[in-house]
Amino acid sequence: MPEGYCVKCKAKKEIVGGVEETMKNGRKAIKGKCPTCGTVMFKILGGKAAVVPAVPAPASAPEPAPEIAPTPAAAEPSPVPLPANNLCPNN
Repeated sequence: MPEGYCVKCKAKKEIVGGVEETMKNGRKAIKGKCPTCGTVMFKILGGKAAVVPAVPAPASAPEPAPEIAPTPAAAEPSPVPLPANNLCPNN
C-alpha cells in the first residue's frame, strides 16, 4: 500500500484500506486510514485520470472557401464634408 502523511501523528505512515478515487478536477487520489490512530489519510497521486477519448468523426474533404465578388471602384463612398473648424459638431 502507499505511504502518506498522518496529520494527527505527524509522521509518514502506511495507508491502511486505501481506495483509489478520482477528485472533481480529474486527479487521482488514495483515501484510507492511519494504522496507529485511525485518522482518515488522503494522498494525491500525480497525473490526471485517464479519460477515454471520443471517437473522431471520419475526415472529409475541406469545404471550399466562398467566393467574394470584387467591389467596383465606382461604388466607393463619397467623403462627408466636415465643418469649417474641423471639429465634431457634438463637442
